[in-house]
Amino acid sequence: MQAAIHIDKVEKRYGEVHALKGMSLTVERGEFFGLLGPNGAGKSTLINIIAGLTRMDSGQVSVLGHDVVHDYRRSRQHLGVVPQELVYDPFFTVREILQIQAGYFGRGKQSRAWIDSLLEGLKLTDKAGANMRALSGGMKRRVLIAQALVHKPEVVILDEPTAGVDVELRSSLWEFVKALHKDGHTIVLTTHYLEEAESLCQRIAIMNDGQLIALDSKESLLARGVGKTCTVSVTLAQPLVQIPEALATKIRSVDGGHIEFILNRDTDTIISLVDGLRKLGAEIVDLRTEDADLEDVFMELTGRQVS
Repeated sequence: MQAAIHIDKVEKRYGEVHALKGMSLTVERGEFFGLLGPNGAGKSTLINIIAGLTRMDSGQVSVLGHDVVHDYRRSRQHLGVVPQELVYDPFFTVREILQIQAGYFGRGKQSRAWIDSLLEGLKLTDKAGANMRALSGGMKRRVLIAQALVHKPEVVILDEPTAGVDVELRSSLWEFVKALHKDGHTIVLTTHYLEEAESLCQRIAIMNDGQLIALDSKESLLARGVGKTCTVSVTLAQPLVQIPEALATKIRSVDGGHIEFILNRDTDTIISLVDGLRKLGAEIVDLRTEDADLEDVFMELTGRQVS
């Protein structure tokens, strides 16, 4: 079975900027795949190469076995991309834009039922006759998703699909995308909302500085030693005057009587932390723990905050 997306040793430079450095990875058919990385990691460049919007300097990329350069017509028929930017034609209604997009792929005449289905699934039916200029940012983003799906591609890339979208709209978008995945579509997601990737994606690739630095399931990323930490938030009746070095090295932040400690789950225990505080005469009035999540893994691997 052909992979949904196969990327082999892709290089791309923009002048002195080395955007992609021998990038290689494979997305299997039917996966819900996360592509993560800080700003400037090379994600958008890679997506543009897959979509045929940017030419790679060297390497090879295929979509369902079709080379994106030498067999670009077939590769693009199998691919739908939802861009990060809100790009739209202000002179057409929602339905007209979808009909035009379907026509690009030779599906204009037989697309009416599918367009109706997309409008209903994305809760755009009552906006079908509205001009794009009249829609909110969230509604425009729904139209972009419909536009990417109007030719029924098997592989769908979602580039920050919920950026700037309110909570209710985000929830309904994910319900629709999960239904697509259940129907057999391969989904590739880039997002800075790491909780989305953690809850939705089966495998996760993390890029940094044009390179692939991790590729695994979330469970495996945590289990193999990355992010093996626990955050312990302690609230004391009175702030500590002095904290011994053994405890100070584990502190993430201090705000009066509220202290956050980072413990290594292999070598530190919460009991030893509590005992150490009590020996200093501290009265603990509240204690909360939080295991490492995908954001902790991301920060450890990239050395950068999510942005």
